[in-house]
Amino acid sequence: MEVAEHTPEVLQRKLYFLLEQLQDMARELPPKYQMRVPIELLSGLANCLLNDTVFEIVKGLMEIQHVTEKHLFQQRLQIINKHTLEIQQMVNSNPISEQQELQKNLLLRRHKEELKQTDMKLVIQLDQKVSDQQSTLEKAGVPGFFVTDKPIEVKVQMYLLDFILRLSKMDIP
Repeated sequence: MEVAEHTPEVLQRKLYFLLEQLQDMARELPPKYQMRVPIELLSGLANCLLNDTVFEIVKGLMEIQHVTEKHLFQQRLQIINKHTLEIQQMVNSNPISEQQELQKNLLLRRHKEELKQTDMKLVIQLDQKVSDQQSTLEKAGVPGFFVTDKPIEVKVQMYLLDFILRLSKMDIP
């Protein structure tokens, strides 16, 4: 029966359950993060989780992130494979000599720089993904989420996401 799910008593019980779980999870955090997760934030988050929309949003964001990470990892592997081929071709094409050693060292240096540049681009793309996620959750009205690159605030948001994912796997009475 659909109506019984949304009675004030049922919602109140669900809210208390969510808040209690969130408080328990927050107590497990290192002290420097505990103080950044006040009861008002947990209460707002519990209220926000009364319907399943936020759970669905977070699961969707997680799926997108996994696809993005796989794609970026593949890009990195392609460059490493290309480098390996270049080295093999060079070694196979020339007899071993001092000249070849010099060429090989130059090639290795160029590869190292190219991989560094690629890694920097990948990090920028991952940072953009984090920013997109923060923006999505902020627009959805999830407390504690806003666009930031401050490490301590990002870490708190990661803990909040972990809380949401853990709650999404629980049987909520």
